[in-house]
Amino acid sequence: MMAVNWGGLICVVFFYIIILAIGLYASKKTKGTSSTDEVMLAGRNIGLLLGVFTMTATWIGGGFINGTGQSVYESGLLWTQAPFAYACSLFINGLFFAKKMREQDYVTMLDPFQLKFGPMMCGLLSIQALSGELFYCSAILSALGSTFSVILDIDTTPAIIVSACIAMSYTLFGGLYSVAYTDVVQMICIFFGLWLSVPFTFTNEHVSSIVETSSTWLGTWDNRYAGIWCDYTLLLLLGGLPWQEYFQRVLSAKSARNAQILSFAGSMGCLFMTIPPCLIGIVAASTNWTATDYRQEIKDSNIVLPLALQYLTPQVVSIIGLGAICAAVMSSADSTILSASCMFARNIYKGLIRHNATEKEIVWMMRFSIIIFGSIATILAITINSIYGLYYLCSDFVYVILFPQLVSVFYIDFTNTYGSFFAYTIGLILRLGGGEPLLNLKPFIEYPYFDDGEQLFPFRTFSMLISFTTLLLVSRLFQYLFIRKILDKKWDVFKCVVNIQHTEEEQLKMKCKRVAAV
Repeated sequence: MMAVNWGGLICVVFFYIIILAIGLYASKKTKGTSSTDEVMLAGRNIGLLLGVFTMTATWIGGGFINGTGQSVYESGLLWTQAPFAYACSLFINGLFFAKKMREQDYVTMLDPFQLKFGPMMCGLLSIQALSGELFYCSAILSALGSTFSVILDIDTTPAIIVSACIAMSYTLFGGLYSVAYTDVVQMICIFFGLWLSVPFTFTNEHVSSIVETSSTWLGTWDNRYAGIWCDYTLLLLLGGLPWQEYFQRVLSAKSARNAQILSFAGSMGCLFMTIPPCLIGIVAASTNWTATDYRQEIKDSNIVLPLALQYLTPQVVSIIGLGAICAAVMSSADSTILSASCMFARNIYKGLIRHNATEKEIVWMMRFSIIIFGSIATILAITINSIYGLYYLCSDFVYVILFPQLVSVFYIDFTNTYGSFFAYTIGLILRLGGGEPLLNLKPFIEYPYFDDGEQLFPFRTFSMLISFTTLLLVSRLFQYLFIRKILDKKWDVFKCVVNIQHTEEEQLKMKCKRVAAV
């Protein structure tokens, strides 16, 4: 065990102080205000350039960087779907959902679900949205902890806790203003830190020609796992759509057109920033690690990227690379914590618990939630091991449960709460039935090609399709039963077909639409 890298530690502390100072400075914009638009959406006044910075920085988290390097080293480029799929999901969102969401002036991603399916159903759907945010934040913090342990030789737990506390502190006071302003500095650090590291890793004397090692880092195709490959690709591509931190930036844009542009630009930025961690993963797979100062083969693939920075680059460069990872962590951790807190405060607290909650009360509940969700994500980061596994898992339930409902909210008028509830229930059972190793959940449904405890069938996509089909068929069925008076209107207990009761917020939106039409 080597001594603590005090020079690197001082640089990281200095970086954290700068980020904290910028975040607290930006929080002055929300001082004295109790407006949810101001705190949660920066007054819907985020310009195009700042929007692109914050959109890209949010997507490029520590899980994105470390997880990509880990996957390329461990499984090859062929099986590293996450960064490319998530980048493409931004583009799809820009095409189909950004404009519609921004034009309606929603506050959170769950608002249209609440208006269409009601607050109770929205509360159920929020479980998947919130758990996705927590898993993603955990992956980010876990990536930072492993990096600190390698480059600075300090324990992961305090590094994770301190980083989470700093991200929570400025988010607590400044909301989206603080998150967006710090994203600019963090994005600059990520860009220069990662790209600076690449040429040094390639020119290290212990790295073989990547042409000679292509069979290792390209990955090996096995027809036996073709279904799993397609399953994960679709999961990451379509499961990357219903995310609050994305829609929070869309809703904070000055116009619907800007919302679309920052989505497309963010997609290009993510694809570009996928290149450095992929290249470092390729280099790691081409390195004779026993000949380096590490003097052993890599046993824990979670720390591939920080190991490459530590042992394949000069110390100064490795510290700059560490700064890039710290920046990536902060840029995504603060966003996910804020996203989860906004959804809880508006769609659960106000939507289910206190319908008459004031704006000030919602803002304070959001701030309280930041502390709670930040603490939960920190605990998960300390206790769960696989970064890339968390990276997959955070889209898993979102894909199966939320994606079909997102499409129906904006593009299928006849869907209703009955269809939503049955789709939710069946999709959840089918997905949980496939098991989940990360949660130590054994499969209780053996899908086709089940082999020795391993699901080779694309059961996630199957679960999503069955959930989507259920949503459509059950919605049509109940619509038919009530419209044709086969069932009396008193049995419309969800009040969504013939016994409709609108909330004050819904009535106000409909009134605004009528005025606009006139």
